[in-house]
Amino acid sequence: MKKKLLGTAIGLAGLAALAISASANAHVDVAVGVGVPVYAQPAVPVGYYGYGDGYGYRRDQWREREWRRHEWRERRWHHEMRREERWRERHEW
Repeated sequence: MKKKLLGTAIGLAGLAALAISASANAHVDVAVGVGVPVYAQPAVPVGYYGYGDGYGYRRDQWREREWRRHEWRERRWHHEMRREERWRERHEW
């Protein structure tokens, strides 16, 4: 019986908190809109005309950047292989 009462109390407290939160989020100022017609201008679409597709000049250099990264990794890999080779020669592996 005590468990049911405790569950009911916690449930009611949760519902009350939810109702308070919902009313705070749905707050509407009624005094402003009573009897006063208001004209709301529609939002103007923003567009930047004449500049391509919006990615700018960097989009054209994508392939070049990727190739440079690839080359750097390749050089780094060869460097590490040569370093390991020298170490093995020095330690007679």
